[in-house]
Amino acid sequence: MRADATLDTLGLLCPIPIIKTAKKFKSMQVGQILEVLSDDEGIKVDMPNWCKSTGHEFLGIEEEVEGEYKVYVRKLVES
Repeated sequence: MRADATLDTLGLLCPIPIIKTAKKFKSMQVGQILEVLSDDEGIKVDMPNWCKSTGHEFLGIEEEVEGEYKVYVRKLVES
């Protein structure tokens, strides 16, 4: 998937990847896609829930290397 920006949160545990995603979205435009890199397995539940509660679109998760995730989120509302 093509992303407009990438956020590296490898080595960081919940809730830091979500906090950093929210902060990054402040500098992005509505409609843009953010790729979040994480090795926290909790991201698989936390990110979809965060998107649901904030009005952003959860696009999916890829696991290319075991234990490392690429999470894709589209900004749908101004934050």
